[in-house]
Amino acid sequence: MIQCKRVYETPAPEDGYRVLVDRLWPRGVKKEALTCDEWCKALAPSSALRKAFHGEAIDFTTFSKEYRAELQSQVAEGQRLAHLAKQQTVTLIYGAKNTEQNHARVLATWLESLTR
Repeated sequence: MIQCKRVYETPAPEDGYRVLVDRLWPRGVKKEALTCDEWCKALAPSSALRKAFHGEAIDFTTFSKEYRAELQSQVAEGQRLAHLAKQQTVTLIYGAKNTEQNHARVLATWLESLTR
C-alpha cells in the first residue's frame, strides 16, 4: 500500500516506511526532528518542472504529464519502492500545501502502476 502525507503531519505507526520525496528539505523542519526512513530525491520532480508548476507557468495536468515523463528515467528506483510497498505500507511524505494536487500524488499513482 502506498499513501501520501505532509511532512508537517504527526507520524503514525501505520505510516510504515516513510519516504521524503521532495528535492528540497521542507521549510521549518529540523533534520533530526523528521521521522523518515529515507530521502529519495531521485523520484522528485526536476527543479525546472517544480518551479514552472509553483510559478503557475503550467497547470497541474501539464505538470503531471511532464513529471510522469521524467519518472520514466527512474524506473529502477520506482520498482524498488513499489516492491517495498507490496511488503509493507509506504508513506510518501512531502512539504506541498496543496494536499490534492502535488507531485507525491502523481508519484503514488505511478508507483502503483509499476506493481501491476
